[in-house]
Amino acid sequence: MSRVLLFLLLTIFLPIHVYSQKQARSDSLQSLTKVRPKDIFEVLSKTFKRKITIDTLEVKSYENHDSSKATVFSLLPYINYSLATRWAFGGMVSSYYYLDKKYGTNLSTTDVLAVYTFREQLIIKAKSTIWPKANKYNFVGDWRFMKYPSFTFGLGPNSNFKDRILVNYNYIRIYQNVFKELFKSFYAGLGYKLDYHYNVKQLTKGFVSDFERYYVGNQNTTIASGPTINLLYDSRGNLMNPLGDRFYGYLSYRYNSSLLGSNNDWQSLTFDARKYIKLPFRSTNVLAFWSYNWLTFGGNPAYFDLPSTGWDANDNQGRGYIQGRFRSSNLISFETEYRFSITRNKVLGGVIFGNVQSVSNIQTMNFNTAYPAVGSGIRLKINKFTNTNLSIDFAVGVKGSKSIFFNLGETF
Repeated sequence: MSRVLLFLLLTIFLPIHVYSQKQARSDSLQSLTKVRPKDIFEVLSKTFKRKITIDTLEVKSYENHDSSKATVFSLLPYINYSLATRWAFGGMVSSYYYLDKKYGTNLSTTDVLAVYTFREQLIIKAKSTIWPKANKYNFVGDWRFMKYPSFTFGLGPNSNFKDRILVNYNYIRIYQNVFKELFKSFYAGLGYKLDYHYNVKQLTKGFVSDFERYYVGNQNTTIASGPTINLLYDSRGNLMNPLGDRFYGYLSYRYNSSLLGSNNDWQSLTFDARKYIKLPFRSTNVLAFWSYNWLTFGGNPAYFDLPSTGWDANDNQGRGYIQGRFRSSNLISFETEYRFSITRNKVLGGVIFGNVQSVSNIQTMNFNTAYPAVGSGIRLKINKFTNTNLSIDFAVGVKGSKSIFFNLGETF
């Protein structure tokens, strides 16, 4: 385990020292509009000779591309498909804005999503990343309510897909972090995280599952509540679509305490590192790398608080496998993706990617099995000012695992 921790720490923080100090500007809307890219609605408007848009814009000076004075509000219908939800329908309100008019302040985002799925799931999310003046602080929030009947597949690296069981539960998440800049792009901060599962009930009958065997207190209601200590290095500028020569590194320590309502005391570490490289050098194509790792120790988390596939902050880790496919005390993963333009006006693009993940043995904590996946996808530019793409990916894992994945913005 000590070797794993050392490797993950080096993965995150070594790139900080080799990151080019010449990259002083963020990926603002202003830099993106210099090449005058188009989006799908501009193309449709020109084709049908009428204005076609799904955005409500408050724009002071888009004409001269002073995008730091612009706020973009989007009211979007939401249609999605995944193995975990089947078809999902709903709506999303998004806003992209700058809190400082000076060129260099990062793009802030706020999203509220409400959907209902063919698995009779209700999902409500409110997420925000706020960058005040000169990026001196960063406020990150992730609040959710979910009525979420879903499959779980057992514990450890050797769990079998055919042994899946259906478990119904309600879930409330409150994650809130505040960061203070220590030096350029490097932040330290504190936060609070609450994971509250209630009305938890196994619906599949007929055999004793890992869910029932893994007993930590009252399985019907579980609470994980505690403070976090966080380090952040973020030079991406535009979170929706980071350009090349950017780096993101995040390290979070969490202590769940019974004094704050947790069922029992336990701790976790989350490591998240992402590197973006222009390839070729003078193009807008990007080679991206992502290392995501989630470790628990110092106690026993409840079943649904254990690290699991696809339960990262944006539910994107492990494309090629259903959410929750692998679950254990520790999870490590690595992914690489190449993003490229297909059309000269940047409306249509594509990606190819591959990833690998592993969870530890629940008894020995050793990592002895890895699960790879590969895939490709298309990118459709839906807003040229925020450089936001609609992402549609198809990925294939081992043992016949496969699925389609949708995102607003890049996967990572």
